Amino acid sequence: MHNLLAFLTKHYHWLLFLFLEVVSGVLLFHYNSYQGSVWISSANVVTGMVYDWASDVEHYLSLENQNANLSQRNIFLEQEVSRLRRQMMDMGVDSTEMERQEMQHISQFEWIPAKVVSNSVNHLDNLMTIDRGSADGVEADMGVVCGTGLVGVVYQVSDHYSVVLPLLNRRSRISCVIRGRGYFGYVTWNGENSMRAVVEDIPRHARFEKGDWLETSGFSAIFPAGVSVGKIVDVEDSPDGMSYRLHILLSTDFSTLRDVCVLTDKSMIERMRLEKAALDSLEQYNHNNH
Repeated sequence: MHNLLAFLTKHYHWLLFLFLEVVSGVLLFHYNSYQGSVWISSANVVTGMVYDWASDVEHYLSLENQNANLSQRNIFLEQEVSRLRRQMMDMGVDSTEMERQEMQHISQFEWIPAKVVSNSVNHLDNLMTIDRGSADGVEADMGVVCGTGLVGVVYQVSDHYSVVLPLLNRRSRISCVIRGRGYFGYVTWNGENSMRAVVEDIPRHARFEKGDWLETSGFSAIFPAGVSVGKIVDVEDSPDGMSYRLHILLSTDFSTLRDVCVLTDKSMIERMRLEKAALDSLEQYNHNNH
Protein backbone atom coordinates (compact mmCIF):
# COMPACT_ATOMS: atom_id res chain seq x y z
CA MET A 1 0.00 0.00 0.00
CA HIS A 2 2.87 2.39 0.87
CA ASN A 3 4.48 1.77 -2.53
CA LEU A 4 1.18 2.39 -4.32
CA LEU A 5 0.66 5.69 -2.52
CA ALA A 6 4.23 6.71 -3.32
CA PHE A 7 3.69 5.91 -7.00
CA LEU A 8 0.43 7.89 -7.14
CA THR A 9 2.03 10.85 -5.36
CA LYS A 10 4.98 10.86 -7.75
CA HIS A 11 2.97 10.52 -10.99
CA TYR A 12 -0.35 12.10 -10.03
CA HIS A 13 0.01 14.88 -12.64
CA TRP A 14 0.28 12.32 -15.50
CA LEU A 15 -2.67 10.37 -14.18
CA LEU A 16 -4.69 13.58 -13.87
CA PHE A 17 -3.73 14.51 -17.43
CA LEU A 18 -4.90 11.14 -18.80
CA PHE A 19 -8.17 11.36 -16.85
CA LEU A 20 -8.92 14.84 -18.21
CA GLU A 21 -8.07 13.69 -21.76
CA VAL A 22 -10.58 10.83 -21.51
CA VAL A 23 -13.28 13.14 -20.10
CA SER A 24 -12.71 15.74 -22.82
CA GLY A 25 -12.84 13.06 -25.53
CA VAL A 26 -16.14 11.69 -24.21
CA LEU A 27 -17.65 15.17 -24.06
CA LEU A 28 -16.38 16.02 -27.56
CA PHE A 29 -17.77 12.95 -29.29
CA HIS A 30 -20.99 12.82 -27.26
CA TYR A 31 -22.14 16.41 -27.72
CA ASN A 32 -20.89 17.09 -31.28
CA SER A 33 -22.71 15.22 -34.05
CA TYR A 34 -19.92 15.53 -36.65
CA GLN A 35 -17.16 14.31 -34.36
CA GLY A 36 -19.50 11.59 -33.12
CA SER A 37 -20.19 10.34 -36.64
CA VAL A 38 -16.45 10.34 -37.41
CA TRP A 39 -15.82 8.32 -34.24
CA ILE A 40 -18.53 5.77 -35.09
CA SER A 41 -17.25 5.40 -38.66
CA SER A 42 -13.67 4.96 -37.48
CA ALA A 43 -14.76 2.50 -34.79
CA ASN A 44 -16.59 0.41 -37.39
CA VAL A 45 -13.48 0.28 -39.58
CA VAL A 46 -11.30 -0.73 -36.63
CA THR A 47 -13.87 -3.33 -35.53
CA GLY A 48 -13.89 -4.81 -39.03
CA MET A 49 -10.11 -5.00 -39.05
CA VAL A 50 -10.06 -6.66 -35.63
CA TYR A 51 -12.67 -9.20 -36.77
CA ASP A 52 -10.56 -9.89 -39.87
CA TRP A 53 -7.41 -10.39 -37.80
CA ALA A 54 -9.12 -12.65 -35.26
CA SER A 55 -10.77 -14.63 -38.04
CA ASP A 56 -7.46 -15.10 -39.85
CA VAL A 57 -5.79 -16.43 -36.69
CA GLU A 58 -8.70 -18.75 -35.91
CA HIS A 59 -8.87 -19.88 -39.53
CA TYR A 60 -5.15 -20.71 -39.56
CA LEU A 61 -5.41 -22.72 -36.34
CA SER A 62 -8.33 -24.74 -37.76
CA LEU A 63 -6.76 -25.53 -41.15
CA GLU A 64 -5.93 -29.11 -40.20
CA ASN A 65 -9.54 -29.91 -39.31
CA GLN A 66 -10.82 -28.11 -42.39
CA ASN A 67 -8.50 -30.06 -44.67
CA ALA A 68 -9.70 -33.31 -43.13
CA ASN A 69 -13.33 -32.28 -43.61
CA LEU A 70 -12.68 -31.26 -47.22
CA SER A 71 -10.99 -34.57 -47.95
CA GLN A 72 -13.91 -36.49 -46.52
CA ARG A 73 -16.34 -34.30 -48.46
CA ASN A 74 -14.45 -34.85 -51.72
CA ILE A 75 -14.49 -38.62 -51.20
CA PHE A 76 -18.22 -38.53 -50.54
CA LEU A 77 -18.88 -36.40 -53.64
CA GLU A 78 -16.75 -38.63 -55.85
CA GLN A 79 -18.68 -41.67 -54.63
CA GLU A 80 -21.98 -39.87 -55.21
CA VAL A 81 -21.01 -38.86 -58.75
CA SER A 82 -19.90 -42.41 -59.55
CA ARG A 83 -23.15 -43.81 -58.20
CA LEU A 84 -25.24 -41.35 -60.25
CA ARG A 85 -23.27 -42.09 -63.40
CA ARG A 86 -23.82 -45.83 -62.95
CA GLN A 87 -27.54 -45.25 -62.49
CA MET A 88 -27.72 -43.07 -65.60
CA MET A 89 -25.81 -45.64 -67.64
CA ASP A 90 -28.12 -48.42 -66.41
CA MET A 91 -31.03 -46.30 -67.63
CA GLY A 92 -29.42 -46.03 -71.07
CA VAL A 93 -28.56 -42.33 -70.84
CA ASP A 94 -25.63 -41.13 -72.95
CA SER A 95 -22.84 -40.17 -70.51
CA THR A 96 -21.44 -37.58 -72.97
CA GLU A 97 -24.81 -35.84 -73.19
CA MET A 98 -25.14 -36.00 -69.40
CA GLU A 99 -21.75 -34.29 -68.94
CA ARG A 100 -22.73 -31.59 -71.44
CA GLN A 101 -25.94 -30.88 -69.52
CA GLU A 102 -24.01 -30.79 -66.23
CA MET A 103 -21.55 -28.23 -67.59
CA GLN A 104 -24.37 -26.13 -69.04
CA HIS A 105 -26.12 -26.15 -65.66
CA ILE A 106 -22.95 -25.25 -63.74
CA SER A 107 -22.07 -22.42 -66.15
CA GLN A 108 -25.20 -20.52 -65.07
CA PHE A 109 -23.73 -19.93 -61.62
CA GLU A 110 -21.06 -17.62 -60.30
CA TRP A 111 -19.43 -18.35 -56.94
CA ILE A 112 -17.94 -15.58 -54.81
CA PRO A 113 -15.75 -17.16 -52.09
CA ALA A 114 -15.81 -15.42 -48.72
CA LYS A 115 -14.65 -15.92 -45.15
CA VAL A 116 -16.82 -15.60 -42.07
CA VAL A 117 -15.39 -12.80 -39.90
CA SER A 118 -18.17 -12.62 -37.31
CA ASN A 119 -20.77 -15.21 -36.35
CA SER A 120 -23.10 -16.18 -33.50
CA VAL A 121 -25.10 -19.34 -32.83
CA ASN A 122 -26.56 -18.84 -29.35
CA HIS A 123 -29.09 -16.04 -29.95
CA LEU A 124 -32.67 -16.21 -31.18
CA ASP A 125 -31.85 -14.01 -34.18
CA ASN A 126 -28.25 -14.74 -35.15
CA LEU A 127 -26.37 -12.79 -37.80
CA MET A 128 -23.18 -13.52 -39.72
CA THR A 129 -20.65 -11.15 -41.31
CA ILE A 130 -18.52 -12.11 -44.32
CA ASP A 131 -15.56 -10.29 -45.87
CA ARG A 132 -17.10 -9.63 -49.30
CA GLY A 133 -19.33 -6.74 -50.31
CA SER A 134 -20.67 -4.74 -53.23
CA ALA A 135 -17.15 -4.10 -54.51
CA ASP A 136 -16.84 -7.87 -54.97
CA GLY A 137 -20.20 -8.26 -56.71
CA VAL A 138 -22.29 -9.23 -53.68
CA GLU A 139 -25.87 -7.95 -53.55
CA ALA A 140 -28.69 -8.24 -51.03
CA ASP A 141 -30.89 -11.36 -51.35
CA MET A 142 -28.12 -13.53 -52.80
CA GLY A 143 -27.84 -17.07 -51.46
CA VAL A 144 -24.94 -18.21 -49.28
CA VAL A 145 -23.77 -21.84 -49.15
CA CYS A 146 -20.79 -23.82 -47.89
CA GLY A 147 -19.20 -27.18 -48.68
CA THR A 148 -21.78 -29.10 -46.65
CA GLY A 149 -24.95 -27.25 -47.61
CA LEU A 150 -27.19 -24.25 -47.01
CA VAL A 151 -26.05 -21.23 -44.95
CA GLY A 152 -28.46 -18.32 -45.49
CA VAL A 153 -29.27 -15.18 -47.47
CA VAL A 154 -27.36 -11.91 -47.82
CA TYR A 155 -29.22 -9.30 -45.75
CA GLN A 156 -27.21 -6.06 -45.93
CA VAL A 157 -24.18 -5.07 -47.99
CA SER A 158 -21.44 -2.46 -47.66
CA ASP A 159 -18.44 -1.96 -49.94
CA HIS A 160 -16.30 -4.72 -48.45
CA TYR A 161 -18.52 -6.59 -45.99
CA SER A 162 -21.94 -8.24 -45.99
CA VAL A 163 -24.30 -9.29 -43.22
CA VAL A 164 -25.93 -12.67 -43.80
CA LEU A 165 -29.27 -13.81 -42.38
CA PRO A 166 -28.40 -17.46 -41.60
CA LEU A 167 -30.72 -20.40 -41.07
CA LEU A 168 -30.18 -19.83 -37.33
CA ASN A 169 -32.48 -16.80 -37.34
CA ARG A 170 -36.21 -16.80 -36.66
CA ARG A 171 -36.79 -14.54 -39.68
CA SER A 172 -35.25 -17.11 -42.03
CA ARG A 173 -37.79 -19.12 -44.05
CA ILE A 174 -36.46 -21.07 -47.03
CA SER A 175 -38.33 -23.47 -49.28
CA CYS A 176 -37.05 -27.06 -49.24
CA VAL A 177 -38.13 -30.45 -50.54
CA ILE A 178 -37.73 -34.05 -49.33
CA ARG A 179 -35.11 -35.50 -51.65
CA GLY A 180 -36.47 -38.06 -54.07
CA ARG A 181 -40.06 -37.72 -52.84
CA GLY A 182 -41.15 -34.28 -54.06
CA TYR A 183 -42.97 -33.02 -50.94
CA PHE A 184 -41.92 -29.52 -49.97
CA GLY A 185 -42.18 -27.21 -46.97
CA TYR A 186 -40.29 -24.36 -45.29
CA VAL A 187 -37.28 -24.73 -43.04
CA THR A 188 -37.25 -22.45 -39.98
CA TRP A 189 -35.36 -22.25 -36.68
CA ASN A 190 -36.89 -22.33 -33.21
CA GLY A 191 -33.83 -21.00 -31.37
CA GLU A 192 -33.16 -24.16 -29.36
CA ASN A 193 -30.19 -25.95 -30.94
CA SER A 194 -27.66 -24.68 -33.49
CA MET A 195 -27.58 -28.12 -35.16
CA ARG A 196 -31.36 -28.57 -35.40
CA ALA A 197 -34.16 -26.89 -37.34
CA VAL A 198 -37.79 -27.61 -38.19
CA VAL A 199 -39.59 -27.94 -41.51
CA GLU A 200 -43.19 -26.76 -41.57
CA ASP A 201 -46.16 -27.42 -43.91
CA ILE A 202 -45.31 -30.96 -45.02
CA PRO A 203 -48.68 -32.33 -46.22
CA ARG A 204 -50.42 -35.13 -44.32
CA HIS A 205 -50.44 -37.42 -47.35
CA ALA A 206 -46.65 -37.19 -47.73
CA ARG A 207 -44.68 -40.44 -47.52
CA PHE A 208 -41.18 -40.27 -46.07
CA GLU A 209 -38.91 -41.87 -43.49
CA LYS A 210 -36.53 -40.78 -40.77
CA GLY A 211 -33.11 -40.36 -42.32
CA ASP A 212 -34.48 -38.87 -45.56
CA TRP A 213 -32.61 -35.77 -46.68
CA LEU A 214 -34.05 -32.35 -47.43
CA GLU A 215 -32.66 -29.97 -50.03
CA THR A 216 -33.57 -26.62 -51.54
CA SER A 217 -36.57 -26.83 -53.83
CA GLY A 218 -35.49 -24.28 -56.45
CA PHE A 219 -38.88 -22.54 -56.20
CA SER A 220 -37.31 -19.24 -55.09
CA ALA A 221 -35.06 -16.98 -57.12
CA ILE A 222 -32.30 -17.24 -54.49
CA PHE A 223 -31.19 -20.88 -54.36
CA PRO A 224 -31.06 -23.51 -57.08
CA ALA A 225 -32.57 -26.91 -56.43
CA GLY A 226 -30.47 -29.55 -54.71
CA VAL A 227 -28.51 -27.69 -52.00
CA SER A 228 -28.41 -29.90 -48.88
CA VAL A 229 -30.37 -28.64 -45.87
CA GLY A 230 -30.44 -31.56 -43.42
CA LYS A 231 -31.89 -34.99 -42.66
CA ILE A 232 -35.06 -35.96 -40.81
CA VAL A 233 -34.53 -37.10 -37.22
CA ASP A 234 -38.06 -36.75 -35.79
CA VAL A 235 -41.65 -36.12 -36.90
CA GLU A 236 -44.64 -34.56 -35.15
CA ASP A 237 -48.01 -33.09 -36.05
CA SER A 238 -48.30 -29.36 -36.67
CA PRO A 239 -50.18 -27.35 -33.99
CA ASP A 240 -53.35 -27.29 -36.14
CA GLY A 241 -53.04 -30.97 -37.06
CA MET A 242 -53.28 -30.21 -40.78
CA SER A 243 -49.66 -31.02 -41.68
CA TYR A 244 -46.43 -32.55 -40.39
CA ARG A 245 -43.58 -30.77 -38.66
CA LEU A 246 -40.19 -32.34 -39.33
CA HIS A 247 -37.24 -31.99 -36.98
CA ILE A 248 -34.01 -32.09 -38.97
CA LEU A 249 -30.30 -32.31 -38.25
CA LEU A 250 -28.70 -29.52 -40.27
CA SER A 251 -26.00 -30.44 -42.76
CA THR A 252 -24.12 -27.22 -41.90
CA ASP A 253 -22.31 -26.89 -38.56
CA PHE A 254 -22.56 -23.14 -37.97
CA SER A 255 -20.36 -23.24 -34.87
CA THR A 256 -17.29 -24.17 -36.96
CA LEU A 257 -18.21 -22.36 -40.19
CA ARG A 258 -15.28 -20.45 -41.71
CA ASP A 259 -15.50 -20.55 -45.51
CA VAL A 260 -18.63 -19.85 -47.55
CA CYS A 261 -19.61 -18.96 -51.11
CA VAL A 262 -22.09 -16.34 -52.22
CA LEU A 263 -24.14 -17.89 -54.99
CA THR A 264 -25.27 -15.88 -58.01
CA ASP A 265 -27.30 -17.42 -60.80
CA LYS A 266 -27.42 -15.32 -63.95
CA SER A 267 -30.80 -16.68 -64.94
CA MET A 268 -32.17 -16.07 -61.43
CA ILE A 269 -30.97 -12.46 -61.46
CA GLU A 270 -32.68 -11.94 -64.82
CA ARG A 271 -35.86 -13.56 -63.45
CA MET A 272 -35.84 -11.38 -60.32
CA ARG A 273 -35.42 -8.21 -62.37
CA LEU A 274 -38.21 -9.25 -64.75
CA GLU A 275 -40.58 -10.01 -61.85
CA LYS A 276 -39.74 -6.68 -60.18
CA ALA A 277 -40.33 -4.80 -63.45
CA ALA A 278 -43.68 -6.57 -63.86
CA LEU A 279 -44.75 -5.64 -60.31
CA ASP A 280 -43.69 -2.01 -60.84
CA SER A 281 -45.60 -1.91 -64.12
CA LEU A 282 -48.70 -3.37 -62.47
CA GLU A 283 -48.53 -0.84 -59.63
CA GLN A 284 -48.19 2.00 -62.12
CA TYR A 285 -51.17 0.66 -64.11
CA ASN A 286 -53.34 0.46 -60.98
CA HIS A 287 -52.27 3.95 -59.96
CA ASN A 288 -53.16 5.43 -63.36
CA ASN A 289 -56.57 3.75 -63.34
CA HIS A 290 -57.47 5.02 -59.89
